[in-house]
Amino acid sequence: MGDWSFDPLRLAPVLVIGVGYAVRSRTLARRGTPPSRTKTLLFAAGLLLLLVAIVSPVAELGEERFSFHMVQHLLLGDLAPLALLAGLTGPLLRPLLALPPMQWARPLTHPFVALPLWALNLYLWHLPFLYEAAIRHDTVHAVEHVSFFAAGILMWAPVLETLPQPAWFGTGAKLGYIVVVRLVETVLANVFFWAGSVFYAPYADVGLSDQATAGAVMMIEGSVVTVAAIAWLFLRMFGEGERRQQLLERGHDPRAVERAVRYGRADELSQEPRASERTSPDR
Repeated sequence: MGDWSFDPLRLAPVLVIGVGYAVRSRTLARRGTPPSRTKTLLFAAGLLLLLVAIVSPVAELGEERFSFHMVQHLLLGDLAPLALLAGLTGPLLRPLLALPPMQWARPLTHPFVALPLWALNLYLWHLPFLYEAAIRHDTVHAVEHVSFFAAGILMWAPVLETLPQPAWFGTGAKLGYIVVVRLVETVLANVFFWAGSVFYAPYADVGLSDQATAGAVMMIEGSVVTVAAIAWLFLRMFGEGERRQQLLERGHDPRAVERAVRYGRADELSQEPRASERTSPDR
C-alpha cells in the first residue's frame, strides 16, 4: 500500500507555511486581533491535506495508478488551496502583500485571469507528453505539483475574496464562476471516464478501469465541492441581504454598508455611529 515519506525537501515548504502562519497569528494575538479558531482550523486542515498529498502513501501509489495520482492532484490543486485560503484573513496576509512581487501577482487573482489560467494549467498538464514527463522526471513532477497548487490558489482566490475583487463580482457572480469551473473539470473527467484507450503509457498495465476510476474520482470530488460551495454561497447571499437591510435601516451610508457586508465587517460597522449621529451638534 505504500509508505509515508518524510523527505525534508517535501516537508520544508509545508513547514515554512505553517510556521509563517503561526508567527503572524501570535503577533495578531498580542495586538488583540487573533484569527478565529475556525480560521485556524481551516488553515491547519489545508496543511494536513498538503501533507497527505506529498508524503502519504497516496504519493507513492500515484506512481503506479492513475486513480491515485488523480487523488493527489485534487488534494494539491483543489482541496488544499481551498482550505488554506479559507483560513486566511486580511491582517494575516498584510506582511506578505507588502512584498514587491505581490504587486504584479495581484492582477492574477482577477476572475477573468484566474479562471483561464487554472483551466489552461489543468488541460496542459494532462496532455500525454507532459503528464508522462512528470511521471518519469522528478524535476518536471515537482514543477507540475507546484503548478497545480498555484493554479488552485488563483482559482479559489476570487471566490473567497482573498484579495478585493471587482464590485460586479458579488455572490451571484461567484455562483456562476464555480459552475464554469466545474464544467471545465467535468469535461476532462468524462474524457477519462469514457475513453476507449489508455492515455498514459506508464499506466498501461492497470488498464482502462483505473483510468475510468480516475475520471470518476474527479467528477465525484468536483460534485461534492461544488454542492458545498454553492450551498455556502446561497447561505451567504441570504445572510448578506439581511445584514445589509439592518445596517441601511440604522442609517449607515449605503457604500459603507456594501463594503462591510461583502468583506465580513458588518458587525464592526454596526458598532460605529451613524452618519447623522457623527454630524449631530449634540455630540
